[in-house]
Amino acid sequence: MFTGIVTDMGEIRALQQAGDLTARIGTSYDTAGIDLGASIACDGVCLTVVDLGDDWFEVQISAETLSKTNLGSWAEGRRINLERALRVGDELGGHIVSGHVDGLAEVISIADEGDSTRIQFRAPDALAKFIAPKGSVALNGTSLTVNEVQGAVFGINVIPHTKEATTWGQVAVGDKVNLEIDTMARYVARLAEMS
Repeated sequence: MFTGIVTDMGEIRALQQAGDLTARIGTSYDTAGIDLGASIACDGVCLTVVDLGDDWFEVQISAETLSKTNLGSWAEGRRINLERALRVGDELGGHIVSGHVDGLAEVISIADEGDSTRIQFRAPDALAKFIAPKGSVALNGTSLTVNEVQGAVFGINVIPHTKEATTWGQVAVGDKVNLEIDTMARYVARLAEMS
């Protein structure tokens, strides 16, 4: 489990396709404190650490994960949002995030509003019903509050700190981002279907 509070921006150092895709990710985390088999959210995708170095870790990415996320567009030098798994007693500053991406949302507009930036997205139609105003979504692993929703289009605001501490300062119209809907919204919708 994660919170959607990004704690490092990693850099893709190497990609190797051999069966599954292996990615080497540079990090400022103290890798001596990371165990093999640990889970790290990489742009919102829960991935398993399979190798470690002084300032990097490696993960394997299955074809299934590549088909459901934007990880297939990773290239060497790309910056990504990282979050270590939640431990009992850690502060829950965002919302409960599983690292299981539901689909891709497309950035359709970006506009500065004061010091913040308003970003609008188009969600897949099947996921739009799970996104509500003032609800939470995880986008590329970042817990964000939904401002407004109109059909499959929804908007969020990113404050300057978030733009500096995550990859949101580099976003562009047309980007596809990993979308994880709020777990509670998923269960509420399922209960409503069963009624």
